[in-house]
Amino acid sequence: MGQTNINIRMDEELKEEFNLFCEKAGLNMSVAINMFARATVNKQRIPFPIEVDPFYSKTNIERLERAIKQLEDGNGVEHELIEADDEENMG
Repeated sequence: MGQTNINIRMDEELKEEFNLFCEKAGLNMSVAINMFARATVNKQRIPFPIEVDPFYSKTNIERLERAIKQLEDGNGVEHELIEADDEENMG
């Protein structure tokens, strides 16, 4: 069977992390991507679950838009965000 090349765009940091993982697993990126492609074709689906971040749900986006409108109209309370590390240091 003939071979072909594909070109993909990937974040540089992700590529470096993926390459490091592949090396630790005794693979190279080409073999790992071919394994993914073969599993996808064999199973006729992506071979792992794909989930959507609930932050981007329609309900949450609508809630955020309402809160922004309230702030813009002067009818809301703006809270300062506290980082998780800061919260631990406060207690």
